[in-house]
Amino acid sequence: MTDWLAAIWNSVLAFLRSINWFRDTLDIALVAFVIFNIIKLVRDSRAEQLLKGILIFGLAFLSAWLLELQTMYFLLKAVFNQSLIVLVIVFQPEIRRALERVAHSRLSPISIFGMSDEETELEVRRWQRCISATCAAIEELIKQKMGVLIVFERATKLGEIINSGTIVNAEPTPEIINNIFYNKAPLHDGAIVMRDGNIYAAGCILPLSDNPQISRELGTRHRAGVGMSENSDALVVIVSEETGIISMSVGGELKRNYTIDALRVALENGMLWDRTRRDKDGDAKSKNLFRRWKSK
Repeated sequence: MTDWLAAIWNSVLAFLRSINWFRDTLDIALVAFVIFNIIKLVRDSRAEQLLKGILIFGLAFLSAWLLELQTMYFLLKAVFNQSLIVLVIVFQPEIRRALERVAHSRLSPISIFGMSDEETELEVRRWQRCISATCAAIEELIKQKMGVLIVFERATKLGEIINSGTIVNAEPTPEIINNIFYNKAPLHDGAIVMRDGNIYAAGCILPLSDNPQISRELGTRHRAGVGMSENSDALVVIVSEETGIISMSVGGELKRNYTIDALRVALENGMLWDRTRRDKDGDAKSKNLFRRWKSK
């Protein structure tokens, strides 16, 4: 018995000596980080349902092999032989979103060298002016029962979306925004894109979301807003033409029933808070450029 315990103890010691603690710990931590982010990416999304379907296919493949169902085994094997291509096709939106998040995390010249206080103050003031003009315009447009769709560009550049509309590149004022969304104006049937605190383009066409969880009561405007937030890190503000309800979509999620004051706070949180801070809901900011500028 003593020899047996000694042999086990020697085996344990030999195993511990064989471990490169730094390398192996780093390896395990990186794998855990990747798995955690994959789970976070697919949680509460269509990818979660797709993974369940893939699991069912895997169980069917195993059952066909164990029960020697030759025809079923042949068909499922043909599918699994091309599994990499199938996964890329099926999870294309999720893979694209994951790659965009990785790209957002890289260092930029601004994050390396920083901005001067004067440059930061000017940039923040532009966004504050933009947010104030947007909120004032939305308040008036709700009274006139007109719909609104405004995209606030953040780290992901929306060149393709901007090219689908008309370049405006104007200082935002409530009057300009109201004129754009006036239901007889040529640019009202589309979205405004806000870039660098200015109205950069109007009449832009946004990609529609095909998320089945979006309520059937919501129309094309809301699906376009959600679709835009699914394909970028933009903040998208939507106002229903029929009900006047203010909504915001971020990261593919749609939150509704904002008041004007709550919308102002949400936009300031999304556009002015530092990327290392968290908003009132505890959500980390993604690639915001500026720390919040406190008025003196």
